Amino acid sequence: MENRAQWGTRAGFILAAVGSAIGLGNIWRFPSVAYENGGGAFFIPYLFALLTAGIPLLVMEFTIGHKYRGSAPLSFFRMNKKTEWLGWWAVLVSFVISTYYAVIIAWAISYSIFAFNLSWGQDTESFLFSDYLNLSVDPGQAGSLVPGVLIPLIAVWVITLGVLFKGVKKGIEVANKIFIPTLVVLFLIIVIRAITLPGAAEGLQTFFAPNFETITSGSVWVAAYGQIFFSLSIAFAIMITYSSYLPKKSDITNNAFITGFSNSSFELLAGIGVFAALGFMASQINVPVEEVVSGGVGLAFVVFPQIINEFPALNGLFGFLFFVSLVLAGLSSLISISETYVAALSEKFGLSRTASVGLGGGVAAVISLIFATQGGLYFLDAADYFINQFGVAFVGLVEVIVIAWFVRNLNDFQTHANGISDLHLGGWWKVCLGVITPIVLGYMMFDLFKTNLLGQFETETGNYEGYADTFILFGGWAVAAFAIVVGFLMTLKRWDSKALNETHKEVE
Repeated sequence: MENRAQWGTRAGFILAAVGSAIGLGNIWRFPSVAYENGGGAFFIPYLFALLTAGIPLLVMEFTIGHKYRGSAPLSFFRMNKKTEWLGWWAVLVSFVISTYYAVIIAWAISYSIFAFNLSWGQDTESFLFSDYLNLSVDPGQAGSLVPGVLIPLIAVWVITLGVLFKGVKKGIEVANKIFIPTLVVLFLIIVIRAITLPGAAEGLQTFFAPNFETITSGSVWVAAYGQIFFSLSIAFAIMITYSSYLPKKSDITNNAFITGFSNSSFELLAGIGVFAALGFMASQINVPVEEVVSGGVGLAFVVFPQIINEFPALNGLFGFLFFVSLVLAGLSSLISISETYVAALSEKFGLSRTASVGLGGGVAAVISLIFATQGGLYFLDAADYFINQFGVAFVGLVEVIVIAWFVRNLNDFQTHANGISDLHLGGWWKVCLGVITPIVLGYMMFDLFKTNLLGQFETETGNYEGYADTFILFGGWAVAAFAIVVGFLMTLKRWDSKALNETHKEVE
């Protein structure tokens, strides 16, 4: 008899996995990445990347979690004791991301309230940085806490930790059964409204118009793989942890395909909604769509409020729906990110779920306060860039190389997945993980290190965003190094024997 927590239904697992994959990046990163890399033509390398890297990696991580029945560190420990550090590295990366991701969700909560009476006014950029974030200190300085950010941040952590306290079936599964359908319905309403606006057709034409000349550019293919990689929650320790709660008889391969295509479908939906709205905005101020295209925080909290201001009717309601969508997408992802270290702490130290949620979530919540200060945006920007580029992408590269080239477990994983899945894996799966993915991720990492270490940004300091050397050292590189160093230190502690025995060692 297995004592490990399990999902109540297959749908519950899929909704949780999809909820983890669908995050803020789907809405504000994918549309601009697709536009900048060939528009409609970008979907060719994007689909190729999904089939040769995204889904194969999902299958691998689902298999690891299902086979070894543990959090990422425990699963890697059971696979090969020398690889436990890799699981902790991924968990620590997730821990860092959770501390600032919660703050962005807090912004979205505030803006969903601001939307009702359009509190951001006409100068939405000044409102965000000066009035709301109170960004009045230099990079590297914290200043004081900003109440307008702190209060919703507390609410974010109360909701997230409350869900995690409830456990897998009664907490995470129930939350995602509410969040994800609601998110899809809300975003469908937004998209339908956006495509009926004047100028929407021009926006969609700009988004989908294919520039096939870009297909021959290596940077476009790297962008496609990067988008797939970052948007599917791969190498965050999330999918290993979530799949460890699957029943013994679970169709791993089909689950991976459903998760991968659901995520990509939502990205396409987001692209349609965003560019229809951008087309409307361009028509209102009489400029080409290309001049209003934006991505990231600027798209969500500067450009979209401008678009909402121009709405012919019910603009407050439209704004509320948009920012609530960001909140739901963010919460489902934050819950999954936090579950990685909650599960790992529980198993490593033999803690109860309540204790591990309180410890892991409590420490993350306290650290997140630095991002709710007057200088919080600078800390967030640097931490996000370095932990994503030199954490997530690097973990993914090392993970696939260790498993495919050194531990050489792909044959065992293929046998395990094929034994319980309707859709069987063939040689293509091993080629994708053993050759294609390492080459693409390796090139990505080489290019990133070359750019950052050789200072090829066009700034006075040569650093990311022109930040000072000292700030980049402790606000960027040190954050990325923290995940590696603490990950290795965690392996020095022996596993709690009770926790080790209570979870099945392996599903044959």
